[in-house]
Amino acid sequence: MRSSMSMNKAPVTELTKRSAAKVFFENFDFSRKTSTVVFLIVILVAIGAFIWWLNIPFIEDIFTSSAITLIMALGFQLYMGNSGILNWSYVGYVGIGAFTSAIFSMTPALKAMQIPTMYPFLIGLHLPFPLALVAGALVAMIVAAVVAWPLMRLSDSVGAITQFALLIVINVILSQWSKVTNGPRTFTLGGTRLTTLWVTLGIAVIVIIAVYFFKESSLGLKLRATRDDRYAARSSGINFVAVRYFGYVASAFIGGLAGGLYSHYILSITAASFYMNELFTLLSMLVIGGSMSVSGAFFGTLLVTLARQGLRQFELFLTRSGFEASGTTEIVVAVLMVVFLIWRANGITGGGELSWFGIKRFLRIGAVKKEKIPKQKQQEEKV
Repeated sequence: MRSSMSMNKAPVTELTKRSAAKVFFENFDFSRKTSTVVFLIVILVAIGAFIWWLNIPFIEDIFTSSAITLIMALGFQLYMGNSGILNWSYVGYVGIGAFTSAIFSMTPALKAMQIPTMYPFLIGLHLPFPLALVAGALVAMIVAAVVAWPLMRLSDSVGAITQFALLIVINVILSQWSKVTNGPRTFTLGGTRLTTLWVTLGIAVIVIIAVYFFKESSLGLKLRATRDDRYAARSSGINFVAVRYFGYVASAFIGGLAGGLYSHYILSITAASFYMNELFTLLSMLVIGGSMSVSGAFFGTLLVTLARQGLRQFELFLTRSGFEASGTTEIVVAVLMVVFLIWRANGITGGGELSWFGIKRFLRIGAVKKEKIPKQKQQEEKV
């Protein structure tokens, strides 16, 4: 009797498993889930390949720098966009990653020559470029993990103020710790530029995938639930402290990674490079592009970078013409931020993700409207 029952149960269980798997794969539309990621990656790689084909060093440098900034913006968006909290301390973690990866990748002789008072264990430490990048990101993540737990328990406004204070603390440490960062003086890496166009592109692609799927994961959904209604999220069983904590730490890791790429691209850094100006630039990209979507960070970076390059050239033109034009770029970008915050608070993307499906739908709707308008006019004329 028992054997017959067990024999009957086995096929049912197997059938149930197969049915569940079948339902999952039928209902989960992979093409739509990955449409945004593919859309953004194709655009990024196509632009990069075209610039590489042009083989114009000036344009290639601008694109590589923009791709590094894109990685920074994506890390910034990961926490700010999903939690709704402005992470003032983010550029501090970018600076930590930049200095850490630079120190780890430099040869002992170069470190001893530039900073003779550097700690001996740091002078003797030497890692290959890829490992130095990861090490910089990990150090930034560890620092964030240590300081984040008490910060995440604070209210939104108090937490934002505390993070602003944390940014000041990090900046003071980076600018005054002369045995590690060379103090307020320029820290020069020396050697050749290791952050190339294709290295930056490859890491940018990985970060786009990671940030987007974080947003679509259960952790990302829970983090946005705390953004929309903290008390409702808590009553539904979401541990908002833990959710925000993991988002904050993940954001710091990407920031540290971007900082390492930046230091090995520019080859000379100071603590001032990771302070208010950089924070203003990243914030303008999310405000104009749309802070609540990965597409917003992507297109915001693209548009603000193009605008800043154009405005810089305009500044040079005015200066050569005898006008005092210093600060024109920052003023124009700040005005654009205010305009977007007043008239389009969710940025150019409207808070949503852009994809092939969205563009096809937009074009299809536009075509339908164009077809309907003449028919309506014909009916009105007949009447």
